[in-house]
Amino acid sequence: MTFLKSFKALKYPSVFVFVLLVCFLFYLSTKPVQNMENSWLGKNQYRLEREELGKVLKNASMPNRTVILTTLNEAWADPGSVIDLFLESFRIGEGTPRLLNHLVIVAMDQQAFNRCKSIHPHCYSLTTAGVNFSAEKRFMTPDYLKLMWRRIDFLRTVLELGYNFVFTDADIMWFRDPFPYFDSLDEFQIACDFYKGNPRDKGNRANGGFNYVKAVEASIKFYKYWYMARIIHPNLHDQAVFEIIKHEPIVDASGLRIKYLDTMNFGGFCQPSKDMNKVCTMHANCCVGIEKKIHDLGLILDDWKNFTSLPPEQKKAIGPSSPWRAPSKCKKW
Repeated sequence: MTFLKSFKALKYPSVFVFVLLVCFLFYLSTKPVQNMENSWLGKNQYRLEREELGKVLKNASMPNRTVILTTLNEAWADPGSVIDLFLESFRIGEGTPRLLNHLVIVAMDQQAFNRCKSIHPHCYSLTTAGVNFSAEKRFMTPDYLKLMWRRIDFLRTVLELGYNFVFTDADIMWFRDPFPYFDSLDEFQIACDFYKGNPRDKGNRANGGFNYVKAVEASIKFYKYWYMARIIHPNLHDQAVFEIIKHEPIVDASGLRIKYLDTMNFGGFCQPSKDMNKVCTMHANCCVGIEKKIHDLGLILDDWKNFTSLPPEQKKAIGPSSPWRAPSKCKKW
């Protein structure tokens, strides 16, 4: 009777704390994560793919065990599509051509892997049993959610193998080397859709399409917990779940230092960078539809080429402004 009274006295916050505690115990344990890995593919296949991934990462790694990662499926892999614009931005950026030596393209299907092998030296085929990631995944469809969570699980594996990474969506144009803009003390640094001016403000609206993460215990545990949190929030994508868990005491207690990157340097269509003298990357966020993205990313590339063709004095004179013609078609996303 006493138990029943106690149970009835429970409030929703108590239940919520209990669920969080279960998740916390989950992410401290290695077995549940191993079970999740094996749910994507067989145990032996997982071991073999992990070994293959280690080889690819080693070949692409910087001396400090840092790699740049992007994912690619068939829809973005066609000639003239997103991946070609992405690679072109590296070639015409300031200090970015050498970074192509450290870029690993993670192909989500066989067609994307074949295209990658024809245009880039560092390719990895990410197998997902029973799931077809080749077609364009519209925002928040079931396959889109599977794709996003498969990515989170994969990035945790990269950290466990001892590699720091910059993850970048392929619809992000790289115009400058971003590494000088990262804080050496922070383990997790993430771009924003909307930046409020303070890199420590949890009110910044993060975007999981671009982040720099160090391979330390705190970040590995965070990725485990992030992935586990999808169970509590089954109909949300990884970015939305991040916005929830970043406020939780468990994350604060982990010691993980999170920095939100200024859109002046790491901009996007949601909040474009206003200074071409400072911009590192521009993301086709706040935009749904591959045709719209390709069109507006093409404008971004042309604007950058026009800027870099100017004499140094004219570049400096431009200063903060609204230098981009995009978003154009992406305004109607």
